[in-house]
Amino acid sequence: MVHGGDIYRNKVYIDFSVNINPLGMPGSVRNALHEAVEHCEQYPDIRAEQLAKCVSKMTGVDAERILFGNGASELFLAVIHAVRPNRIVIPVPSFFGYEKAAMAAGAEVSFYEMNEQNGFTLEERILNELTEERDLLFLANPNNPVGNTVNGSLLAKIAGICRENQITVVLDECFLEFTGNEEQLSFKNRLDEYPNVLVVRAFTKIFAIPGVRLGYLLCGDSVLKEKIKTQLPEWNLSVLAQAAGAAACLEQEYLGKTVQVVKEERDYLTRELERLGIRVSPSVANYLMLKTPIPLYERLLEKGILIRDCGNYRGLQKGYYRVAVKKHEENEMLIQAIEILEKEERNGSY
Repeated sequence: MVHGGDIYRNKVYIDFSVNINPLGMPGSVRNALHEAVEHCEQYPDIRAEQLAKCVSKMTGVDAERILFGNGASELFLAVIHAVRPNRIVIPVPSFFGYEKAAMAAGAEVSFYEMNEQNGFTLEERILNELTEERDLLFLANPNNPVGNTVNGSLLAKIAGICRENQITVVLDECFLEFTGNEEQLSFKNRLDEYPNVLVVRAFTKIFAIPGVRLGYLLCGDSVLKEKIKTQLPEWNLSVLAQAAGAAACLEQEYLGKTVQVVKEERDYLTRELERLGIRVSPSVANYLMLKTPIPLYERLLEKGILIRDCGNYRGLQKGYYRVAVKKHEENEMLIQAIEILEKEERNGSY
């Protein structure tokens, strides 16, 4: 198992293993899904024109530069099959989906290891990896599972060197809206300057609709966009996904409230976890990476609480965990459960 959210094979009361918006699905999106059921006897719009208009208005990116997928994962694979890279660079630790996509192409992967001593932040030494022999770079901003962002000037250097060396950059911004600095940090407004950079986002996390499956890619290179499009199946977006996405694009007040709630609850969790002697990596996303010798995954699962064991992330080891930022009462339950485990561990009563 390389992802969180496995509630189907575990008895779970609260799921902290998936990083979705703690506010839950917006009411307007829920209503749109109910209404869309009436249209399920029809084929969905193969061009997703209405959704494209809505996403264009939300992002400020021209509709002609937007490509949709059945979640971000489908887009990662489509990019790989379109570009056909022989050599791929992936900084680690990071989302396993990048490696999975690389495996589908049979590409040679170079793993750039970020240092624990520097908080797993991306450093300038990654520029040494971006030679003419490389074809594609996967990059996340913010990174998953750490929750930190890439320095803006470094990101521009990376994009520039990759442009010179004809390296395609797949920039995963799926958690960027949670930071509250999306407009300042996003590469969506630099597509003309860096046509080699593909920005990938998803409705999954920010609008709390992982079961709907809806992602999108922003691309300034029309030829490359068409190549990627040919790798996607026809009608890959259902009537439900298109309706949900169009409704979600109007939820600007919801997005503002999300940033506020996530920051407050992230700060609360950080304070309480550190009080219990658990190391917490600084994060600007809606999740936290923890380090502790206490076997949190197994012990919390016994209490019906599922978290993400990060021991199988490349670049990490046993003792690293990731927890989502949820509603305050749920976060309190997590802290109370860990506090009990910490006392049991200290007293040797387990």
